[in-house]
Amino acid sequence: MAEVYPFKEIEVKWQKYWEKNKIFKSTGKGKKYYVLEMFPYPSGYLHMGHVRVYCIGDVIANFMRMKGYDVIHPMGYDAFGLPAENAAIKNKIHPSEWTYKNIDHAREQFKRLGISYDWDREVITCDESYYKWNQWFFIKFYEKGLVYKKETSVNWCDCCKTVLANEQVHNGKCWRCDSNVIQKNLAQWYFKITNYAQELLDRHKEIDWLEKVKIMQENWIGKSQGVTIFFKEEKTGETIPVFTTRPDTIFGATYVVLASEHPFVNKIKEMIDEKKRVEIEKFQEKVKKIDKTVETLLQIEKEGIDTGIFAINPVNGNKVPIWLANYVLMDYGTGAIMAVPTHDSRDFIFAKKYGLPMIIVIQPEKEKLDLEKMNAAYEGKGILVNSGDFNGIDNETAKEKISNWMEKKGIGEKTIQYKLKDWLISRQRYWGTPIPVIYCDRCGIVMEKIENLPVILPKDIEFTGKGNPLETSNSFIHAKCPKCGKDARRETDTMDTFVDSSWYFARYCDPKNNKLPFDIEKANRELPVDQYVGGAEHACMHLIYARFFTYIMRDLRLLNINEPFKKLLNQGMVIKDGAKMSKSKGNTVSPDDLIKKYGADTARLFMIFAAPPQQDLEWSDTGVEGAFRFLNKIWKKINFLKEYIKSVTDDITYDEYDEDKNKLIRKVHQTIKKVTNDIEKEQQFNTMIAAIMELYNTFSDILFDIKNQIELKLIKFTIKNMILLLAPTVPHFAEELWELIGEKPSVLKQKWPEYDKRFIEEENIEFVIQINGKIRERINIKKDLSQIEVEKIAFNNKKIIDLIAEKQIIKKIFVNNKLLNIVIK
Repeated sequence: MAEVYPFKEIEVKWQKYWEKNKIFKSTGKGKKYYVLEMFPYPSGYLHMGHVRVYCIGDVIANFMRMKGYDVIHPMGYDAFGLPAENAAIKNKIHPSEWTYKNIDHAREQFKRLGISYDWDREVITCDESYYKWNQWFFIKFYEKGLVYKKETSVNWCDCCKTVLANEQVHNGKCWRCDSNVIQKNLAQWYFKITNYAQELLDRHKEIDWLEKVKIMQENWIGKSQGVTIFFKEEKTGETIPVFTTRPDTIFGATYVVLASEHPFVNKIKEMIDEKKRVEIEKFQEKVKKIDKTVETLLQIEKEGIDTGIFAINPVNGNKVPIWLANYVLMDYGTGAIMAVPTHDSRDFIFAKKYGLPMIIVIQPEKEKLDLEKMNAAYEGKGILVNSGDFNGIDNETAKEKISNWMEKKGIGEKTIQYKLKDWLISRQRYWGTPIPVIYCDRCGIVMEKIENLPVILPKDIEFTGKGNPLETSNSFIHAKCPKCGKDARRETDTMDTFVDSSWYFARYCDPKNNKLPFDIEKANRELPVDQYVGGAEHACMHLIYARFFTYIMRDLRLLNINEPFKKLLNQGMVIKDGAKMSKSKGNTVSPDDLIKKYGADTARLFMIFAAPPQQDLEWSDTGVEGAFRFLNKIWKKINFLKEYIKSVTDDITYDEYDEDKNKLIRKVHQTIKKVTNDIEKEQQFNTMIAAIMELYNTFSDILFDIKNQIELKLIKFTIKNMILLLAPTVPHFAEELWELIGEKPSVLKQKWPEYDKRFIEEENIEFVIQINGKIRERINIKKDLSQIEVEKIAFNNKKIIDLIAEKQIIKKIFVNNKLLNIVIK
């Protein structure tokens, strides 16, 4: 007998067995269960910070497989993206070479960990066979009116000649070269996700997700109900629409503020003298250099410029100056705001700085505001003043009344606005899906023909770190117009990589299909994903985009579902040395090293046992060693007993055993119930492992007569159930032990054990004795004793005897299986 669990030989043995016998392949028959973890970006080799999510998903997949479901459990790689392009620039290699090398290593890491993936379904998003369908979707979206191109302001690095995402702007500078970032207008492609904003909110009730994730999405979508008010320029009468959620404060609007790039600014420049025009253009140039990240906009000092032009407040006819400011965004609302400095803190600071007028229009009920004494805006509830016919009304009621009044007068209209903006998918990069658009001088914007897809990324590329590499490929740029056949120019932007991850779960259903993104019948059998596992940090981009894509696939009649992910489990991070485990922090632990020293199942066991899945996991080398010791204890115990129990059945009868043995039988059934509940309902996998450890300890504490066939049956019964309960977490270990005790593999194809309700509750319970309502004693007694039987025990308890000595008992209150309250005086 091996003294130490020989994990190296055993893990290789069972991995070969699983692969040869296609243990993890879906049959397409019976009730399906689709388990999916968010696929990784192959920016390097996997570390234990990555591995946690896959271990969690695998426990669920193995469990559901043993519960009799036809489990779908695929894996792939989110393989496009900027890191590969940066590696190409740094290492002078093509992004595909770097990407596929990392994928090959990650695949081997997954296999060595024993994760139960169906590798026949593997998807790699940078493969032509995948991104062809990104292009197909783009064209279908375009045909449905869900794609458009418009000019918009972007973060631009003039040194690198490229657009930067907000997260690539650090304190106003480019993350790569540290140059100042400016705002530049570029024509770019958008998906009309706003068409589905309300549905994205309404269908939250259909999905089993954490409430905090739904709230994050609700805040990201940002539904606002308010009024668009029609201010007019004083001289021309041209309308300047302003959206507000506070129509109750309209009588207090003392100026209007426009975003510096608002279209009306160009008209203003035609109305003013040269000196003022130059001042405004200087201000516009200054604002262009500010990156539009939330962080920057919150931190910058509010600055503005008076245009010298006035608007008319439509509710009272007052003239109000029009200003430009650096804190108003063109892509939120209408790009124009009405400023009410007495009741908005941002407007108050701005008005104080520039000496702008203020009017109080809401007075709190218990105090009276005085303009001269105000040092901050009052944003609370109150009664309207200085508001014409609406004086004396509480401001909440006034919102509806003023809105209705403005609509009736034609000076405003009730409006629903969303903070969510249409999805900008253009990226000026190489390593992404080429946008299938051709520009023809004769025909204009033309979609590539479906039969010509995929538009393939060219190889004749120069990676210099300057500009878009696709612009360097003549073979790519020069194309023929699909309509007229004349010379034309191909679009050089590529798609946002979130497009790749917005429908990959559907491609897994039919990954080899070259005629459609997937077979409709197959996808409708397997979708939606029953259990999705991944980080909550993806709540507001990936998870929203995937839902949006699903709605469109439904509307294209490719799917008959509404939501892609029925149930969502958000795992916590892995923390080491006080920080999230990551390559940039230099605090990673390689699964390769861990597997080499302790084996894959030790790594898996630690990741599952160390913390509840939703909480952060603190890395601990001693915790890993503890997991290894636990497996070795079981290994030694079962190895010692295997020859005695191989030929023994496990059909035990409760009446055959003494109290200690019956206690073990109860413990087995209680553990089956606990483990089942922890996986299936609570998703608290750490407590599941703790329960199995308790069962092992109970088992180890009992002395058995190994020559007694009846006792050997109980040993076999306990060991079989313990192995089955361990199998989802430590599958190699469980497979080997299953075979050692004379059972046929695969343990992962065995039926999940069921508990007997008769053995779930303990025969003894803790019972409370109170005197005058205060707990005075806790006793351990048999369940379901009568009041007479409990009183007999209580009144023979020394502590109770002493407490009630020479006292008169007024009454006794008995609650079955809970308490006896003795009332005395």
